[in-house]
Amino acid sequence: MIEVRDIKKAYGQLEVLKGVDLSIDEKEVVSIVGKSGAGKSTLLHIMGALDKPDTGLVRLNNQDITGLSKKQIALLRNEQIGFIFQFHYLLPEFTALENVCIPGQIKKTPKGELLKKAKELLDYLGLSERLEHKPNQLSGGEQQRVAVARALINNPKVIFADEPSGNLDSTTSKELHDLIFDLRKDFGQTFVIVTHNEELASMSDRKLTMIDGRIVNE
Repeated sequence: MIEVRDIKKAYGQLEVLKGVDLSIDEKEVVSIVGKSGAGKSTLLHIMGALDKPDTGLVRLNNQDITGLSKKQIALLRNEQIGFIFQFHYLLPEFTALENVCIPGQIKKTPKGELLKKAKELLDYLGLSERLEHKPNQLSGGEQQRVAVARALINNPKVIFADEPSGNLDSTTSKELHDLIFDLRKDFGQTFVIVTHNEELASMSDRKLTMIDGRIVNE
């Protein structure tokens, strides 16, 4: 599903990734842990085509994504990748339903089909009574579940999550962690998760530790 070979990345004189090799199988849940500044989020962003490596290879679903054009990368992200971040990045002027539909609108999914899928996802996530609520009318956990539905709307192959429970209380974090594994079971997604949460990391199929720009153990 995902193959990373000898990925290096620097910002000016700061070497962030120093030769990372990694393979992730389809439907696997992999957590990446390590101290702040270890390179976890940079690696996640490169695997998710949000950033490009200086050198090395990234393959997603048997496609080399490192040499794609900006237009090709935008299409890849929209159709094959979902993102969940610590901060939900919901558009405040839009309802929960409208926020979920945005990636599908970019993909030009027919409106009726898109609305049906968005409502089904929000119902699956326990938000069927919150479709017309705007983000400021939702709790933190509800906002994160809207963000999860938005990540799923285009049936992506893989979900990249960067500290998905970092802004949630312990009870809501546990609910989100359980949800990730329910999603893997019910929708078949691969999950790659950067986290400081040891409970989530320990639940994963594999826990990778990064130190100083390298993966040092599993």
